[in-house]
Amino acid sequence: MTQTSLPALSAVPSTLRIPLAARALGGTLFPQLAAEDRYAADALRLMGDNGQTWLRDRQSVYGVLARTRRFCEQAQAFVARTPAAHVVNLGCGLSQYLQWIDNGELRMTDADLAEVVALRRRILPPPQARQQLVELDLNDADWWDALGLPATRDAEPVFLMSEGVFMYLDPATVAQVLATFGERAPAGSILTFDVMCWLAVGRADRHPSVGKTDAQFRWGPRKLADLTRPHARLRLQRHDEVMRGFNPFYRLMQPVFKVLTGVPLYAVYGLTVQD
Repeated sequence: MTQTSLPALSAVPSTLRIPLAARALGGTLFPQLAAEDRYAADALRLMGDNGQTWLRDRQSVYGVLARTRRFCEQAQAFVARTPAAHVVNLGCGLSQYLQWIDNGELRMTDADLAEVVALRRRILPPPQARQQLVELDLNDADWWDALGLPATRDAEPVFLMSEGVFMYLDPATVAQVLATFGERAPAGSILTFDVMCWLAVGRADRHPSVGKTDAQFRWGPRKLADLTRPHARLRLQRHDEVMRGFNPFYRLMQPVFKVLTGVPLYAVYGLTVQD
């Protein structure tokens, strides 16, 4: 397969090259955070991308590797409590989290837009046992049912993750997704996602990597309360500041930035639901 045999991706899906390159090659820059992704290097090669354009943006490479580690840790902790859990990756891109979290019992659903699913089918191995690949658009209000998620709140809790997605969604779509999770999810379920603060909205052209695509940042919280406002059952379980360990400047400035803006510059948030 050659690069020319692959169809061009639209604006937001095209950003999947950034985390793919970070997972494939970022360990050369940050060995302590190496993803050990057994699929990323081949996928990057099949896309005709040597990754060097993206590696020049060291901050983004660090951010991807750091957030990936946090998603893995949260998923692994959830699966340890609920071994037969349903884990769903909303906007999976070309990531393959099953390689890091599989316990031999869980059920994994990877979901993304049709064009990404088509690409994934061409350059990644077929889904494994207990894994399914689903075409999904979070703008569709019936996304919960399309994923086969619990029809009633008394079912087993589920784990939903969304990496590198929420910052590209319209505010109304984010509110709909959070409200649906709050309304439909069994108690104890988790939705974890990463997003930059409100100051990034409309400024994707200034981002060293995303600025090379046609994607735009459309949403970021102004207050932590924005995350739980869409539904009364939502609770903010945790938020992890992604860039804290990048250098001493980030460690020193993160608390100051949060005081000035109301939220972290860039964080992985974990929401749960309570009855």
